[in-house]
Amino acid sequence: MKGIPKSIWIASLGFLFTLACVTINIYFPAEKVETVAEDIVDDIRGREGARDQPAEGLEKDSLLRSIRTCMGPGTAWAQDVTEVSNATIRGLKERMKARYRQMKPYYDKGLIKEGSDGYVSTGDLGSLDLRQKRDVKSLVDAENQDRRALYKEVAKALEIDPSQIDRVGKIFAKEWQK
Repeated sequence: MKGIPKSIWIASLGFLFTLACVTINIYFPAEKVETVAEDIVDDIRGREGARDQPAEGLEKDSLLRSIRTCMGPGTAWAQDVTEVSNATIRGLKERMKARYRQMKPYYDKGLIKEGSDGYVSTGDLGSLDLRQKRDVKSLVDAENQDRRALYKEVAKALEIDPSQIDRVGKIFAKEWQK
């Protein structure tokens, strides 16, 4: 410290203090994404009215959700952008809806599984012949490609930073797994 002037030490400490105070706050509208994910997945999977008629065992959850909705604070974004749609999203939904009908038997047999990241993967395909294995892998690849595009479009529509697309996928994963 003897060889360095006091003014340089003070300037250095001030600079470090300034750097330490800089934070980056990336807004992520999780509730909007959840609502959009629920609507899109319901449309693709044909679960119309799924929210209106709770599944067996979910009555308590629905009652609690209703109470929280009535008693809790309102959300500021209410109806502004909770429904996301554009030509690209509509096209992706139609392709995914048609593909889901092909994938459903494989889901039922456990040959296709939903991941926690929002994408599908194959299970043990040992019981299938080569052509069926190829078909399942092709379906999974096409589905994951469309899901990746869907998450990007949803993020763009909700003005979410592109670096947060993995978070969008994880929120969608919960809906796909239902």
